[in-house]
Formats: sequence, structure tokens, C-alpha cells
Amino acid sequence: MNIHIQGGRVVDPAQQMDQVADVFITDGKIAAIGKAPDGFKADRTLDARGCVVCPGLVDLSARLREPGNEYRANLESEMAAAVAGGVTSLACPPDTEPVLDEPGLVEMLVHRARTLNLARVYPHGALTVKLEGKAVTEMGELAEAGCVAFSQANQPVRDTLVLFRTLQYAATFGHVVWLQPTDSFLSQKGVAHDGEVASRLGLAGIPVLAETVAIATVVQLMRESGARVHLARISSAAGLALVQQARTEGLPISCDVNVHHLHLSDMDIGFFNPHCRMNPPLRSQADRDALRRGLANGQIDAVCSDHTPVDDDAKQLPFAEAEPGATGLELLLPLTLKWGQEMKLSLPQTLARITCDAARVLGIDAGHLRVGAEADVCIFEADTMQRVTRDSLRSHGKNSPFLGYEVPGRVRTTLVSGQVVFQQA
Repeated sequence: MNIHIQGGRVVDPAQQMDQVADVFITDGKIAAIGKAPDGFKADRTLDARGCVVCPGLVDLSARLREPGNEYRANLESEMAAAVAGGVTSLACPPDTEPVLDEPGLVEMLVHRARTLNLARVYPHGALTVKLEGKAVTEMGELAEAGCVAFSQANQPVRDTLVLFRTLQYAATFGHVVWLQPTDSFLSQKGVAHDGEVASRLGLAGIPVLAETVAIATVVQLMRESGARVHLARISSAAGLALVQQARTEGLPISCDVNVHHLHLSDMDIGFFNPHCRMNPPLRSQADRDALRRGLANGQIDAVCSDHTPVDDDAKQLPFAEAEPGATGLELLLPLTLKWGQEMKLSLPQTLARITCDAARVLGIDAGHLRVGAEADVCIFEADTMQRVTRDSLRSHGKNSPFLGYEVPGRVRTTLVSGQVVFQQA
């Protein structure tokens, strides 16, 4: 099918492109931008006047809750939420039930996702068997089944020797290891940032030290093993400083941040708001501001939604008992746009963090509109404000600290391989 996207503002950070132009799609791929190819006849025309046309968004962390937790969400619901948010490629952590530590489970998930013809799913394989931190998985077999990286999700590897062996194994075969830096002993039983708010509310604290100790350990093991590591969901200024020190040494380290941590701090817990229970916890305002600056100046490579649908029974509990996590797939674009506006960044600079930069971290060919590329495209109204409500969220998870907020950016159309997979009525 030939598709003509007409009159939109084409923003492609990977090509440093920002201009009003037409986009032409043939057989699921970008055929041209600007002038139609010779002999092109559109089977369908999409009017994008007044809209931004950009690469489909890339989300570095989205839990789909399948297999094992279909009562909370499933592939159909969460991938529909993804394309409604303009997300065309997403990585899912391995903490499903059962854990993604066997090739058959990975192949089943990839096949299920492919048959839905919605967003592209890139699974992370478990770094250790059952995420127990005891035995290294067969990374080679998992990679052949479709895993693009290896992760412990939110589960730390307590045994440093096991972590070292996993990094050695990964380095030998060129696999990337994703780790959320948290020292399990310093963070145990904690539910909020260890600061004045937690003390006032009587909540058990998780100190920044839990992050910095974990990062320092990982960096030292990287020096010895030669492994490439991505640190998922950095939450503190001190943690970010350690990452920068490692980069000055030339270590192959990268990091991302949860989009919620760009806007919220521990002050937003208010009167024990369970929607603000997250992992890692919302930190101080100073930490939040450092993360905002770090993402703007490139110290942080990309931003993710850390989409974690939680059912009401697990969320509507006293703060310390509520399950951590928030719905984010449909809010990744609006919250990133909000951050970019507040930091006075250009639209290409803002979108880069959820398109080409995120794709580079994930190691996939996506997040750009180069001629010949798969036509994964997001068309959105940049200046339209929308109110976040439970009814507006297509995800089965309705848990978000932004319920009731008005945020910028309304996705009008999403295409994957040149097929319209979402269109706003």
C-alpha cells in the first residue's frame, strides 16, 4: 500500500530534520520525504496539517504482564495502549511468570506479539535463572530466541561473584547487561526516599547510598570484565555523577531515567498517595532537578515510561503496602514534551530521547525516518492539551500519579511498517 502523509511538520532528530514536508510510504517503508517518488500514487492520504510527524517512539521499559499476570494486563491491552501513545517499539523486562529464562517462553512471547500486528516487542532475557541471582542463564540460546539484552528487572544479584561471572559471560559473547542499581541490603524494607518526607510520614527510607554503592560495584566489575552495561532508571544526582566518572574513563556504560522522575519528587507523596510508590523511589527535588538537567545535556541517554500496570487491589492500599509502579506507555510522549517545554529545548532535542537515542541504547534499527527504513511513524498534535483520566487510559493499569493533570501532546495516528495501527477518532 502507498500512503501519503500530507502537510505535517516532519521532525526526525536522527537526521536533524525539522521542516514542513510530505512523507511517502511504499510497501511499509519510507519511500521519500518532500517530493513524491516517480510514479507514486497514493492508496491512502493522511492529513497531517498542524501536526508533528516523527519516528515511532521507542520505550526502554514496559511491562506487558504476559505471561502469568493476565488478570492485571495482557498483550492486547498494553500494546493497544502503546500505539495509542505513539510507541512503536518497546522493550519488556524478564520478570514475567514464569520468568523469561528459557528460549521457548521468549519465542512464545515474540510470536504472540507479532500476530497482533501492533507495536514491536523486544524482550530482555533473564540474567540469572528465575532471577534468583544464583545461576547464569544460557544467554546465547535466549539471544537466538529474540532477546536483545539481559536483565534482572528489579531483582538485584546479591552475590557479587555471580554478578561478576554474568558480566564476564556477557562480555565474551557481546551481550549487553541491563541493571537497576540498587543494593538489596541498604534498600530492604524501604518504601520511600530516605529524607525529611519519609521521616515525617513514618515511612521506611531507601537512601541514595543504595544506588551509589550498587553503581560503584558495577563499575568496578565492568573494569575487570570488559562488559557493556546499561543502568536502568537512575534516580539520584550522586548516582548520575558516578556514571559520568565511569564514562570519562571510557567504560561502555549508559543509563536512562523513568519519565515520572523528571516531574515528581518525594514531596508529591503528600498524604501517602500510593500512586507515587515507585521503584526506585521518587527522590528529593534536588535529585529530580539534576535528572532533568542530565537528560537535557546528554548525561542521561534516554527516558523510558517504566510502564508497570498494577491492579486496584494491589495499589489502593496504605502507602507502605501498595505495590510500586505506574502506568506510563500512553504518557511517555506527553510527559517528555512537558519536560522539554519546561527545559526550553527544541522539539527535535526533546523527541531524540524517546526516538533515536532510545533505539541506540536498545541496539535496534528504529527511531528514524530515513529513506528505506520501516515506516514506524507517530503523528501528534503538539499543542493540544489532554486530561489524564482512568477512562482515557487504554492500559488495564489505571494507576498514575498524573490522574487529573492536563498534559501536552495528543497522538492522532500511529503507523507500524506502513500500516495504520491507531487513529484518533
